[in-house]
Amino acid sequence: MQKTILIIEDDANTAALITLYCEREGFRTLTAGDGSSGLDRAGRERPDLIILDLMLPELDGWEVCRRIRQTSGIPIIML
Repeated sequence: MQKTILIIEDDANTAALITLYCEREGFRTLTAGDGSSGLDRAGRERPDLIILDLMLPELDGWEVCRRIRQTSGIPIIML
């Protein structure tokens, strides 16, 4: 079964580059451009890994991480 990575990144170029590399390695990717939509996607999609930018609009990466940790142990790589 294909593993899923959620990329929460507000810079479109950075998100596209991370997506390219992840998909090239065989991962399914999902993206979100701000903290609120990232939290929503994480809750709905239950990814296997989250790549999380710290400087996000609406909710910063630290707050997104705190909220995810309240309900999930999904691994998170913070950028």
